Amino acid sequence: MTDKITKTDEEWKKQLTPDQYRIAREKGTEPAFTGKYNAAKEPGIYRCVCCDNELFDSGTKFDSGTGWPSFYAPVSEENVSTETDSSFFMKRTEVMCSKCDAHLGHVFEDGPAPTGLRYCINSASLERIDKEK
Repeated sequence: MTDKITKTDEEWKKQLTPDQYRIAREKGTEPAFTGKYNAAKEPGIYRCVCCDNELFDSGTKFDSGTGWPSFYAPVSEENVSTETDSSFFMKRTEVMCSKCDAHLGHVFEDGPAPTGLRYCINSASLERIDKEK
């Protein structure tokens, strides 16, 4: 893992769209079934929209029926970090980019084999880079 990326709020606002900023930097969420990658099937690597850190591979993406892109594992455990999120009167596990601390979504223990995990991620926090064919 490389050094942490830190920027001021103004720097992030110049780099990101208002929706990307609200979700990735202010821990927002996009409405279910509205994100550009929810139903995406194209092969690629999903990177952090803030810092290009490789987060998820399309080979681990699955249709969870929840309305958000879902993956059963990150590209590397060191590329994501987690912490307890007690907002909205719930206890969940927040998923963040370990390089820039961008909010990505949440992880749940109701996913498919082989991990049993469901990384439920906001499309606005991601940028897919197509795999070479």
